[in-house]
Amino acid sequence: MVRPVLRRADRGEATPADPGSPDVPRSTPSGGRSGPSKGSRPRKGSPPKKRTSAKSKRRRRSGRILRAALLVVLVTAGVFWWQAGKQQPSALPLAAPDTAAPTTSAPPPPPPTWPLTGAPTDAVAERPALAVKIENSVDARPQTGLGAADLVWEEVVEGGITRFVAVYHSNLPPQIGPVRSIRPMDPAIAAPLHGLLAFSGGVQDYVSAARSAGLQILSQDSGADGFHRTTSRKAPHNVYAVPQTLVGQADAGHGASPAAQFDHPAAGQQPTAVAAGQPAATLALTLSGVSHPRWTWSAADGRWLRAEGSTPAVDAGGGRLGATNVVVLRVDVVTTSARDPAGNPVPETVLTGRGQALVASGGHTVAATWSKSGPGDRVTLTGADGAPVTLAPGTTWVELVPNRTGAVTTG
Repeated sequence: MVRPVLRRADRGEATPADPGSPDVPRSTPSGGRSGPSKGSRPRKGSPPKKRTSAKSKRRRRSGRILRAALLVVLVTAGVFWWQAGKQQPSALPLAAPDTAAPTTSAPPPPPPTWPLTGAPTDAVAERPALAVKIENSVDARPQTGLGAADLVWEEVVEGGITRFVAVYHSNLPPQIGPVRSIRPMDPAIAAPLHGLLAFSGGVQDYVSAARSAGLQILSQDSGADGFHRTTSRKAPHNVYAVPQTLVGQADAGHGASPAAQFDHPAAGQQPTAVAAGQPAATLALTLSGVSHPRWTWSAADGRWLRAEGSTPAVDAGGGRLGATNVVVLRVDVVTTSARDPAGNPVPETVLTGRGQALVASGGHTVAATWSKSGPGDRVTLTGADGAPVTLAPGTTWVELVPNRTGAVTTG
């Protein structure tokens, strides 16, 4: 039996180097200490090996840990920014938009207006309204200062002639007249003004009624300043007054400006007659058998021009009398127990309650209803739609046309 020949290398013993490989070192026996053996010398030409201490190993280990941690941080940061870059711009967090309303300056307040005309002005003078009784008989024409009034009310008195209650506030002419006596309907006309009522004289009951209505009375018969008689006319048509002197006598309770007596449209809007009425060129009225005022629209003047019948109405200076608005109120007229010096019964216009009305502005007319609850309340004008009727800014004449004997015709 042939036994296998075992090489010493198979038994773990050192094997002599191959004679053909002189540079291969001998193997170290298993379980032997690595490195050169004691007393052995390093091979010529090989660098000496440095011995590594435990301290150096710990430093290298710490450095590897720090580098690994830094690498983790950098990778994490890169992933974050890469994900952020993939988002749509709309998904990115943006600064909240400024939702606050833009700061705008408030619109300027509307200019002040005169309360009785609605016309704009730089400032409303702090003075009371002055209502004055003006005569309208043939002997009294042409009147003085009538065209300067803000409001004029025309009423039927004894004998079928008419008189005016002329109201001044925005304009005080140098002189007005001829001034005549008070009548029973005058307190109801002037009371809503809460101002002054001037006249030459009158029945004491009418004077007391005016005072009870809250008006300050200025009567020539009572010695009030501001009245005088002219020599150019015969009595009783020669009493005239200076408005500035009359207004200067207002007491503490009657010095304020009046409230508006009629409504006016807002800026940029049309008066009711123009917006909702019918075109009209003339307005012919009958107040009595001897009183037939006529109004004709003048586009050139922008107002209604007045005539007494067929005779143009003018003031003492020759200027044509006219008005921006003409308001016709159909009223009841009753006979009182009073008599004038000629023995004629004094009529009274009933100016409370309600009735038909016609409003003329801007070459148009519109039907309306008037109402007045009490003597101290103003006249309210209401259209067929229930809305307030507005007048064009400017002067206004109010015609009190009797229901029974009067008439109104437009053309």
